[in-house]
Amino acid sequence: MEMNLNTQADAPDGFGDIKTRADFGLPSAAGRSRALLFCIAFFGLWFLSLSCGSPPTDPRTLIPADALVYLETRDLGAALREITENKAFTQLAARRPNLGVLSGVSVAAAVTGFQTREQAVTEDSSILNFQARFVAVAETGMWNFQALRFTENDIGAFVNNAYGGEVVADIVDRPDGKFYEWTSPTGQKAYALVAGSVIFFGNDESAIERCLAVKRGEADSIAKNTRIGDGERLAFGFVSNEGVAQISNILGVLLAMQSSEEGEVKGFVARVLPEILRNSTKELTWTATKTEKGIEDRFIITSQGDLAAILSETIVPAPRGAGANEYLLPPNAASVTRYNLNDPQIAWRSILLSAQHLAGDFNGEIISSFAGSVFEPYGIDNPELFLSSVGPVIHTVKYEPDDERSIVIAEARDLGKIMRSVNREIDFAQPPENREGALIRKSTDGETAFITTDKTVIIGESEAAEKFLTWRLRREPAAESSGIFSEFSSSDAAAVTAASDVETAAKIVDLFTERKDTNESVRLRYVTESRFNRNGIERLTMSDFGLFGSIITYFSRQ
Repeated sequence: MEMNLNTQADAPDGFGDIKTRADFGLPSAAGRSRALLFCIAFFGLWFLSLSCGSPPTDPRTLIPADALVYLETRDLGAALREITENKAFTQLAARRPNLGVLSGVSVAAAVTGFQTREQAVTEDSSILNFQARFVAVAETGMWNFQALRFTENDIGAFVNNAYGGEVVADIVDRPDGKFYEWTSPTGQKAYALVAGSVIFFGNDESAIERCLAVKRGEADSIAKNTRIGDGERLAFGFVSNEGVAQISNILGVLLAMQSSEEGEVKGFVARVLPEILRNSTKELTWTATKTEKGIEDRFIITSQGDLAAILSETIVPAPRGAGANEYLLPPNAASVTRYNLNDPQIAWRSILLSAQHLAGDFNGEIISSFAGSVFEPYGIDNPELFLSSVGPVIHTVKYEPDDERSIVIAEARDLGKIMRSVNREIDFAQPPENREGALIRKSTDGETAFITTDKTVIIGESEAAEKFLTWRLRREPAAESSGIFSEFSSSDAAAVTAASDVETAAKIVDLFTERKDTNESVRLRYVTESRFNRNGIERLTMSDFGLFGSIITYFSRQ
């Protein structure tokens, strides 16, 4: 009996058409063979790509174990977005840079050494330039051709922009990867090597070669260092004990060069300061985290020997409300520092005696004679006498960031002793100028002012002192204490500084994109707290761009 399976009439009730394989669009035998071959080829290529590729490389495993300075971020894109999405950045930037390609990119960077270059200024004089040899290793997660394109286009553009344009690139194929060398018209150089998905980038070829030696197993990596660890953070870094020693030497030379003192004093600073820093500091660690108010940078300075215990017992914060003038924050000041000390005189003595001990017997005696110069910008000749006659809360104010002119404000508990502690050129026998109840005296050259108002004494550079007095007499509002500056008012630290600058934001924007208006600037604010404990010193800074932003601008100049 013949049955037609394609007719509606013969179909079982409720099922409708009973269709053939062709009606369902299913392949014939030949089609099934082609589909099977396609699946085999697809999964074969997929498996082949896995076997030929390599798992992501942890950049830590490529950094030399003896790096002087180490920095890392586990997600470069996330760290940079905290900068480019900041209100100050968007206010200046013509457009927001696309950082999508950097999302998830893990970067480890190191300073492997320092080099000194002497640059002639005239026939008879020259200046010293110190340059850090740094290298950054990035696991991009890209295919090799993508990493090459990113290096040639994006990193090349960054180098060209950082070096002022007209940079020439030289590209060479090597057995270990493709090597790039960029040279600016002034001779500045940058280097990169791309190996698979990993990019090595730096300002010194030898630093990259040291990382490649680690990759080949010829040197140990920093990955085993227990200080690194992990956690919820934007970035992390540390300075090793040897790094502290080398940086101390550089700081000593730089501070001596910047000093306006005679040659013997400069030589003393260059010799003794590095010794004090080396003998007092074991290592330094840094952690950057995101907060609602900005980026928090936490620095832990681990001290040598029993120094931390001594300072933690002598530099003790006074209870809140122990002194007048707790929240002085005048507007337009470049920086304001509040010292909140249970006993200012004992705190100063402990710092001075510790420095003398760290510098050795001979240098310690010299330190004692030079210590008073720290207070000279404020017109104070006898620091011990001054600190013994004021309250626990002391403010210092600077109106210009790079200006030595500054003032000190404190509660006067023994006015007679304070008068004896200051510049002898101030003649207290002469009647003072009375300005709305404030008594103003000045030195014979007019450069130093001594002002008393209520229970407060204001001492220092005349113009700055009168500017501060005018603000107090007019009872104008203090600098806005919201946002980052709220940390200044609420801090219980032994020392806290509120400061601002108008240059950093523009410099950072220029590295990423164009500005809307090259004449426009944004005032950034930051607050730094310093605390002393039995392990050392903890410094916490809250700011818009954090140390990460400063590192970017620094390395762009290198």
